[in-house]
Amino acid sequence: MGKRRVVVTGIGIISPIGIGIKENWNDLLAGKSGIDKISKFDTTDFSCKIAGEVKDFDPHKYIDPKEAKKMDTFIQYALAASCMAMEDSGLKISDEIAEMAGVIVGSGIGGMPLIEKNYKIYLEKGPKRISPFFIPQVIINLAPGQIAMMFNAKGPNSSVVTACATSNHSIGEAFRTIQREEADVMITGGSESVITPLAIGGFCSMRALSTQNEEPSKASRPFDLKRDGFIMGEGSGILILEELEFAKKRGARIRGELIGYGQSCDAYHMTSPSIDGEGAVRCMASTLKDAGVKPEEVDYINAHGTSTPLNDKFETIAIKKLFGERASSIPISSTKSMTGHLLGASGAIEAIYTILALENQEVPPTINYEYPDPECDLDYVPNKPRKAKIKVALSNSFGFGGTNACLAFKKYEK
Repeated sequence: MGKRRVVVTGIGIISPIGIGIKENWNDLLAGKSGIDKISKFDTTDFSCKIAGEVKDFDPHKYIDPKEAKKMDTFIQYALAASCMAMEDSGLKISDEIAEMAGVIVGSGIGGMPLIEKNYKIYLEKGPKRISPFFIPQVIINLAPGQIAMMFNAKGPNSSVVTACATSNHSIGEAFRTIQREEADVMITGGSESVITPLAIGGFCSMRALSTQNEEPSKASRPFDLKRDGFIMGEGSGILILEELEFAKKRGARIRGELIGYGQSCDAYHMTSPSIDGEGAVRCMASTLKDAGVKPEEVDYINAHGTSTPLNDKFETIAIKKLFGERASSIPISSTKSMTGHLLGASGAIEAIYTILALENQEVPPTINYEYPDPECDLDYVPNKPRKAKIKVALSNSFGFGGTNACLAFKKYEK
């Protein structure tokens, strides 16, 4: 008996470039940056003063106002994106299927804004003034918990926390859950909202963030010679995965097929990728093996592409090692050039962008690619989108701790 096929039937997205599928895709193809000056707090003493903030988000469009007060922003984003994805899928989780419908949604950091707020309350007013909702407001597994309650999903429910690889691991584990016949439907992805003084300050201290504050829209420049660090973003991406026959039986529209998932660890350094990219090579190779796809069959790669000096160099090396001479002919783009880096949510929004690329047969660009780096010499689809024949695509995510995860998507064929 072969593996159960898993398809994507719904997507929902909140990102710095827009809320919803249409706005995101249109802005992505237009090369619109969502990076601007930070408005959430005073950045006077910070070396990085820019980020990809979500604009015009109203949680009450998706969540009862009384319930919304009990949630950190990352949970609100996850619920809102789940509402969009469920509506896109046309799926209603009845009592008959509830135990075979699960949720795996992760976050890299979780409820940092309310942790900072409640700690300040504690210092100023004492422990009795801490909100009774504080703990369930901020812990990461309350994102899938709240989603399950909203949609009656009584099957497997968990969170993944693997830094910047969180979403890819979440989606991959949801994929495995369906393959193992533990569920027929999985709501999956990631969410993040940590544009806060403590989080930005911490990453500034690591010298991980860009300091190109003068022109925010040009600061995120993956694979470009003048890149100097990533830009923090926020938002959520949610996918509805279904077992193929289950989806067909209910007449679902199928956006694409998830065919492979691979993971690896560099076991090298807390924050830096391994110097020869070998962890990323093993991760992508494992994904192709799982998918039953040869390297020459890959038509597009959505790169991790963080705009940091080390990541972009070693991701390029890894792609060259795995794909050999063909590496230079594969379109590769980093959509982080527009959204910034959403940490634990980045893989989910990038999986959605990859699915939309397959659907529309068009590759989004890497914007701000102006000064070629001799060490990053592949085809990064500079500055303008490109029509292309895409049948199989990879989406990479690599995280602190050397954790790597890759997903393979395929244009759906009956």
